[in-house]
Amino acid sequence: MAVGDNKPHAVCIPYPAQSHIKGILKLAKLLHHKGFYITFVNTEFNQKRLIKARGYDSLYGLPNFQFKTIPDGLPPSNPDATQDIPSLCRSIRKNFLTPFRNLLASLNDSSISNNHPPVTCIVSDGVLSFTITAAQELGIPVAVFWTFAACGFMGFYQYRALLEKGLTPLKDASYLTNGYLDTVIDWIPGMKDIRLKDLPTFFQTTDPNDEMFNFLMEAAQRACEASAFCVHTFDALEKDLLNVLSSMFPHVYTIGPIQLLLNQELGEEDPLESLGYSLWKEEPDCLHWLNSKEPSSVVYVNFGSITVMSEKQLVEFAWGLANSNHYFLWIIRPDLVIGDSAILPPEFNAETKQRGLIKGWCPQEEVLNHPSVGGFLTHSGWNSTIESLSAGVPMMCWPFFADQQTNCRYTCTEWEVGMEIDNNVKREEVEKLVRELMEREKGKKMKSKAMEWKKLAEKATTPVGSSTLNLDKVVNVLLSRN
Repeated sequence: MAVGDNKPHAVCIPYPAQSHIKGILKLAKLLHHKGFYITFVNTEFNQKRLIKARGYDSLYGLPNFQFKTIPDGLPPSNPDATQDIPSLCRSIRKNFLTPFRNLLASLNDSSISNNHPPVTCIVSDGVLSFTITAAQELGIPVAVFWTFAACGFMGFYQYRALLEKGLTPLKDASYLTNGYLDTVIDWIPGMKDIRLKDLPTFFQTTDPNDEMFNFLMEAAQRACEASAFCVHTFDALEKDLLNVLSSMFPHVYTIGPIQLLLNQELGEEDPLESLGYSLWKEEPDCLHWLNSKEPSSVVYVNFGSITVMSEKQLVEFAWGLANSNHYFLWIIRPDLVIGDSAILPPEFNAETKQRGLIKGWCPQEEVLNHPSVGGFLTHSGWNSTIESLSAGVPMMCWPFFADQQTNCRYTCTEWEVGMEIDNNVKREEVEKLVRELMEREKGKKMKSKAMEWKKLAEKATTPVGSSTLNLDKVVNVLLSRN
């Protein structure tokens, strides 16, 4: 099909890591469905991983949708593992604007010869503030999509205040363990009973030049410059905080849960329906295993794409799951254990072979929505949290870093669908919480509350729901020239 000159052309770019790619690619699919020509920009490293995981043919030859790449400026690393996050952030701040600018110029120069429209807007991951600079230079609208909750964004936005109030950088490493992080802070609008340790973790540094802290602080402060500021949440879930954000920023749009919007908008016949998001090869046979289990009888365990743990922590989780006597499906990435391969004790494998299934990666949303899954042991990444809420599945939370501590706090106290596991994990605690979640009264209450959130998420993504209407508003912003 020939592409008309008047077709809008959105260049979509995620932060180069699994959950961010997933969120921005879902938004790209929605915009494509609304009539946009899409150029999706990955780093060369992640594009290779996507091709390896998904198959070359599934990424190319799509109508009005193309992939382009830019270099990440990093030395070669393990092609099957997430890159070092601080190094990636340093390189983004230093190296990404120029190749991105060059790509935009090249797309505009080649639009006639390659039969695609010139670039009319940018859709960027919220943490990539250089894209705002590029959009301003071209005089085109830019929508930033924060693939976090509103509470996570607000935590990052407070980094400047933490700095100004002298709460960061920490005076020395003892402040991580001496009770300082239990300090309650009462000055963040819309966030009540929050302790320092509930804020995203990058302020917990003694280095005033900490790469992650400065990267996130800059991105959050620049959100107000975007033409549209989108958050992956829904109105009912974070009502108070969203009211505050709307009074602080001119264009705030909740567009989540994004998978539920996709379910409403895209049919099975859509040409992008089969375009997947995973940088690891998924093992869908775990769904056959789940089919053989009773409703709500399986604990699903997945610590996401970045979390790492010690061998000791792995073993404690393993025996906690084994001793609970419940079925479990456990996703163990090859790079889950720090500096080593994740090998479980032979006694554990012998003990659990009838009750457990271990895989390297899986189609998570299908797993969470499977009727046999009764609980989710998670690292509290935002994608995992909102996917669990959308499926009505309660959680056991073991946050690792970034906004995961904030998500965990809200999951357990505000939304009442989770229980936190201490960072210094012990098998007795894991066993106790699994039993509490799967067998006891507290677990039943959490399941009931999770089903309430599921219904509210579904309501937000109906044709007249808040997230659907907000997506239409974002489209209108992207269609208007600055």
